[in-house]
Amino acid sequence: MDVSDLRSQTARHGQKHLFTFWDDLDETGRQALLADVAACDFGLLDTLIETHVRSDGPAAATGRPSPPPCLPVEPGGADQVRMYAQARDRGRRLIGEGKVAAMVVAGGQGTRLGFDGPKGAFAISPIRNKTLFRLFAESLLATERRFGSPIRWYVMTSPVNDGPTRDIFAEHEHFGLDAENVFFFQQGVMPAVDEEGRILLDEKHRVAMSPDGHGGSLRALAASGALADMADRGIEIISYFQVDNPLVRPVDPLFVGLHDSTGSQMSSLMIGKASDDERVGVFATVDGKLQVIEYTDLPEELSRARNADGSRMFDAANIAIHILGRSFVEELTRPGSTLAMPWHRARKKVSYVDPSTGRKIEPGEPNATKFEMFVFDALPLAANPLLLEARRGEVFSPVKNADGVDSAATARRDMSSRAAAWLEQCGVEVPRKPDGEADCVVEISSLFALDAEELGESLKERPVIARGGELYLGPGEDE
Repeated sequence: MDVSDLRSQTARHGQKHLFTFWDDLDETGRQALLADVAACDFGLLDTLIETHVRSDGPAAATGRPSPPPCLPVEPGGADQVRMYAQARDRGRRLIGEGKVAAMVVAGGQGTRLGFDGPKGAFAISPIRNKTLFRLFAESLLATERRFGSPIRWYVMTSPVNDGPTRDIFAEHEHFGLDAENVFFFQQGVMPAVDEEGRILLDEKHRVAMSPDGHGGSLRALAASGALADMADRGIEIISYFQVDNPLVRPVDPLFVGLHDSTGSQMSSLMIGKASDDERVGVFATVDGKLQVIEYTDLPEELSRARNADGSRMFDAANIAIHILGRSFVEELTRPGSTLAMPWHRARKKVSYVDPSTGRKIEPGEPNATKFEMFVFDALPLAANPLLLEARRGEVFSPVKNADGVDSAATARRDMSSRAAAWLEQCGVEVPRKPDGEADCVVEISSLFALDAEELGESLKERPVIARGGELYLGPGEDE
C-alpha cells in the first residue's frame, strides 16, 4: 500500500483528516490505518454522502401498496397439485445434479443471547443442545445422502467472527461435512460518516467501520470469489437463509423446483403474520413490483387493514428465506450494472476520536450515518419473482432475544412442537396437555428424517412410542 497515494486519495475526496495522527502511530498502527483507508471506496462514498447525508436519499416508490400474488402452502385444484409435484421432482433433480448451493448469513455475535461467540455456535436444540451450525450441517449432510450429490455451503462471516467461526468448524470437523465443500467469506464493511460527510475514526489508527447490511452479502459473494467458484462448479441456484432460524430447511426441493420452473430470478418464502403489530417486513406489490415494506414504513391503517372475509390484507411476512439465481446475482454485482441495488442510511450513535483534540467522544445522541443494503431490495429488480407461502411452525422460529418473544426458549418449544406434529402425521400418538401443547419434549435429527414424509419411512424400520419426558430420534440412537 503506497502511503503517498492513499494520502492523495483522502485529500481529493475531502477525507485527509484520516491521517491526522500518522506521526503518533507505531508501524503496526500505521499498517492498520493504511489497510482501513485502502478498503474505502471513496468514489462510492462521495455519491452516498451526497445522496444520503447532504440530501434525503433517492425517492421511494410512490404507488399504493397492494397484497402480492402468492402460491399457497397447499396446492389447490388438480392443475396446481400437478405443478407442485413436478416442481418437487425438478428440485430433487437439480439438487442431485449439484446445481444448488446453500448460503447462510452468519456474521452476527450472540451478545443479545448472553453468549460470547458467533451466533451460529449457540446451542439451541431442545434435548441434545446442538448448535445452529450443527443443525444446518446435519440437514445439508442428510440432503446430500438423500439426493446423492455434495452440496456446496457458503458461510458468510464478519470481520469480528470470521476467525472464531472457522475455528469452530475445524474443531468439530465441519460437523460431518467435507471441509472442501464449505466456503467461508466475509461480509463487507462501510465507513460511518458524521453530519458533514467526514469519515469517523474509531481509534487514531482505525476507521469506524460497520457491516454493510444483509444485502451486502451479495456484494461479498462477488468480491470474495464465491460467485466465480459457483460458476466453476456449475451451481445455478443459491438457497439463502439467516443463521438465527433453527427451523429453516437450508435446501428445500419444492421451493427450489418452483423457483426454477417458473423462471424466477429471485424467490421468497412468506408466512402469515402473528399479529398486526408483529415487527416483520411484509411483501407487497408497489408500482407493479414485488417488494418488502419494513414494518416501520407500513402505515398503521394498512397494517390493520382487512379483506372482505376479515383476514389481514397485508399478511405476507418476510422471514429472510430466499432463492436467487447465480446469474442474477452476477448481474446485480457487476460494476456499472443497471440493476444496482439501492443503499439505505441509518442514523446511529458512533463513538469516535476527535481529529482536533485526539480525545475519544461517546455521543449521547445519533451523530453518524451508516450505509447498508437489504437483500430483499433485489426483488423489484428480478424477473418473475416468486412468493411461496409456508407454515410458521414448519420453517420459522428465530433466536434473537435472551427471553420473551423470539428467544431460545420459544425456538426450543417450536422445534419440539414441529417434531411432535411430524410424529402425529406418521400415526404416532403424542400425549398432549389440556392447552394442546405436547406433554413431552421431542427432537428429531435431520439425519433421521428431513421431513414428516421421510420420518414415516424411518419409523417403519424403527417404531417409537411417545411418552412423557424426552424423545430423541437420531441415527443409531436408542429411544
